[in-house]
Amino acid sequence: MPSESKLILPAEGSVYKFADPMPGDPDGFVGLGGDLSPQCLVDAYGQGCFPWYRRFGEYHWYSPDPRMVLFVNSFRCHKSLARVIKSGKFEVRIDTCFHDVITMCADVERKFQESTWIGDDYIEAYTKMHDIGLAHSFETFQNGEMVGGLYGLSIGSAFFGESMFHTVSDASKVALARLVDFCKSHGILLIDAQQETPHLASLGAMPIPRILFIDILKKTNQYETLKGKWTNL
Repeated sequence: MPSESKLILPAEGSVYKFADPMPGDPDGFVGLGGDLSPQCLVDAYGQGCFPWYRRFGEYHWYSPDPRMVLFVNSFRCHKSLARVIKSGKFEVRIDTCFHDVITMCADVERKFQESTWIGDDYIEAYTKMHDIGLAHSFETFQNGEMVGGLYGLSIGSAFFGESMFHTVSDASKVALARLVDFCKSHGILLIDAQQETPHLASLGAMPIPRILFIDILKKTNQYETLKGKWTNL
């Protein structure tokens, strides 16, 4: 069990403070405690941290090193993906069924993962963030049925991707491509992908040192957050 020095508690002014990762921790553990209130989540993501699992009755928070980041101008839309998008076989909607997207992300089976961290408390908390205009979903439809999507948080000029799913090949990639286009059009500079995967790397995401990621966040946090539903933007 981590020591009490790693407990996450609100400091003066109700701002939650997160420590640096424990030395040698491969996942970037920074502490436990806190909650999934909007204040705690905004403070966490703004400091480069995110909740990942609840154990022993406490939320566990992480800030990996390196951090996987997709700078929107570095997105690689391969020819095959461009053909899929151009074909019109998919329709992408924004912020029309957030709860359905996060529920599908929780339910979909994933390779090398026995269970999901997206429990009912996470679904409730991030849906609340959506209701106050800070969490957003990009939804891919085919023949009127949702077959893929992603969700995340928007803070300053950064989008913090949380999870994605697909039930039809390429559906989540199409959602990501639409997110990238939206970010480029609305001054959002980067998409946080949290942890490195070959899939994200193939699309242009790259691992960067945590210290650089935190430095970048200090700048993106200074920009005004694009709040509210993004459906008609």
